Amino acid sequence: MFDKRDLVKLANMKMPFGKYSGRVLIDLPEPYLLWFAKQGFPEGELGRLMAMSLEMQIEGLESVIRPLKGYSEAPDS
Repeated sequence: MFDKRDLVKLANMKMPFGKYSGRVLIDLPEPYLLWFAKQGFPEGELGRLMAMSLEMQIEGLESVIRPLKGYSEAPDS
């Protein structure tokens, strides 16, 4: 299960390194995330969120995340 705060982080947290440095995690290209899936995601929160971003993209759920851009905390349920 995921936490609502994770969805907000996916929409706002930026990739800190690499070819797509500065790009929001939910906007990372699927092939890039698939490469990480094969090579191994980074440790910690970044890797967990990148894996979640890939899952969202595979399921076609990016449109659920993108409206959360600009939120600083999870919206109320």
